[in-house]
Amino acid sequence: MARPEPRELDVIGKAQVTPNMLRITLGGPGLAGFPADQTSAYIKLRLPDSETGRDVVRTYTVRTHRQSEIDVDFALHEDCGPATLWALNTRIGDRITIGGPGPRKLVHADADWYLLVGDMTALPAISGNLEMLPGTAKGTAVIEVMDEADIQDLKKPKLLDIEWVVNPHPGEDSHLLVDRVKSVTWAAGNPSVWAACEFSAMRQLRDYFRSERGLDSGNLYISSYWKSGINEDSHKLAKREDAIALSG
Repeated sequence: MARPEPRELDVIGKAQVTPNMLRITLGGPGLAGFPADQTSAYIKLRLPDSETGRDVVRTYTVRTHRQSEIDVDFALHEDCGPATLWALNTRIGDRITIGGPGPRKLVHADADWYLLVGDMTALPAISGNLEMLPGTAKGTAVIEVMDEADIQDLKKPKLLDIEWVVNPHPGEDSHLLVDRVKSVTWAAGNPSVWAACEFSAMRQLRDYFRSERGLDSGNLYISSYWKSGINEDSHKLAKREDAIALSG
């Protein structure tokens, strides 16, 4: 399938969802022809980098897709990269070039129960997944946030519980998320596990899901969305090296 051509979108909304989550709403004429139903898909934002003087590309999730606009949520960290700086400083009427959308990574709809895991960078994708699950779905979502005030009231199936983990220093103390996941009661039947978080936590969880729980690509999606201390370009290299080591 041909890669969609980049498009220029207008900033039409800006809202503080929680103290450490900022929502930017994009729309305008440039959204014409954008595929339908892209909640939880990913897009590429082309952003200026003041350090290099060149544009950089950063990957973000479509939190919500409505007919004429999309929401993109930005987790705010003390160490601001190009995407965070852009989100903090952008104003209504500004424009940004995006690529995509890329394919959505969703839980398997035919599972008996679900386990979703992530930190604030994965919260938009988890939220979209929860909204698309059938009302009868059951399971658990374990979500790490930086502050209790970052806990959101998410739309979810009635029988699916959310456990919140507060970690003021994301990328550090990764055992907080990992230990909470390991404490989740493992239900009977066929699970669908979806997990995305910081690189070191991802590797610990991957080992747990595969070695101790016997999951494979048929019922497990796991990815690192970032790596503490490095930018997205370096993170991509780390992911590539990790994949090569895993396959070897």
